[in-house]
Amino acid sequence: MTLTSSMSLSRFLGAACLILAAYQGIPPILAQTQTVAAGPSYADLADQVTASTIVAKAQIVEAIALPKAQQQGVPAGFKRTYVEARVAGLIRGEGGIAPTISFLYDAPLDAKGKAPKLKKRVILLFAQRGTQPGQVRLVSRYAMMDWTAPAEATVKSIVSELLSSNPAPRITGVGDAFYVAGTIAGEGETQIFLKTENGQPVSLSIVSRPGEAKRWAVALGEIVDEAAAAPRPGTLLWYRLACSLPRMLPATSVRTLSATDAEAARQDYAVVLAGLGRCDRTRAAQ
Repeated sequence: MTLTSSMSLSRFLGAACLILAAYQGIPPILAQTQTVAAGPSYADLADQVTASTIVAKAQIVEAIALPKAQQQGVPAGFKRTYVEARVAGLIRGEGGIAPTISFLYDAPLDAKGKAPKLKKRVILLFAQRGTQPGQVRLVSRYAMMDWTAPAEATVKSIVSELLSSNPAPRITGVGDAFYVAGTIAGEGETQIFLKTENGQPVSLSIVSRPGEAKRWAVALGEIVDEAAAAPRPGTLLWYRLACSLPRMLPATSVRTLSATDAEAARQDYAVVLAGLGRCDRTRAAQ
């Protein structure tokens, strides 16, 4: 590809080499392995946002395939490409970023072995800062996507929740479960404590009453109060739960319970999973 007059060959190779040096440390998951046509779901976008320190809307101003010698390690069906983009809007990025940024992208090839035309495309990108000013590193194989107004709106809502004073923490596992039977048949309550990345208390409570549908809620604190409720789909708390909880209550969580109480806790945990619904990823997780 012929370089434009705005970027000399030496400048391009120098910038690409610097980025490539940093790129070598990126886990293999960051190299695209398939083309995904469907638009991103809430979980897809949350995966990218929560892994990023930089989220931006930008327009690609240059896209140049790296020389063959710098294509080593690129999966078959892809071509590593040096991309320059002009930032149109910074959604997340403490301290700001340069007005024009550069990064590497493994572009998927079509049936004829041709890479897509990237120049002038308006994109959303999710990245970490690079080793040089103006350089960024995409956080995953899906961290550059075509911009749409709905996607940007969803991304902004996720960023807003993440930067709030009490964001829902990342769930790392399930702790102990407890079950207390009521005074009449069919009455009882299960409480399940969750493990979190930052140690913040999170618990699930499921209440059963005769003749009523089971009610469940999640509490972000030591005490479950009347304000606790089930999370709304399309929120950070919903994402943390729906996309992190195991499909079955671990045996270690009910190890201190009687067989009857353990079964009641497992059934109540299933109620929570059903209430959350599926983690609607259309792309692989980080």
